[in-house]
Amino acid sequence: MTELARFVTGSLSRLSHAVDRLEKQGWVVRRTCPTRARRTEAVLTDAGMDKIVRTAPDHVREVRRLVIDALDPDQIGQLDRIARTIVATSAPELSSLLEEHSPSA
Repeated sequence: MTELARFVTGSLSRLSHAVDRLEKQGWVVRRTCPTRARRTEAVLTDAGMDKIVRTAPDHVREVRRLVIDALDPDQIGQLDRIARTIVATSAPELSSLLEEHSPSA
């Protein structure tokens, strides 16, 4: 949960409230981290994965319509570089997390 809070640049308290709501929907459960007993994990349930699978196509379609389709390939490359520069400057710890989790890493 701590790493997830850092990744979304929010407080652990705010993340905990969000996870409470997701738990009430049955989309995640909390459990003790198997490798670090003092840590808690938020784990996606089967119902949570089903929700993502159902929701993702509409979300992706809308992002494509509003962002990707509006830009040419050069602008997409510029947007990537600009966004990475902004994140590296404003949240260096998030920048390193993004690099760790990026498809090219």
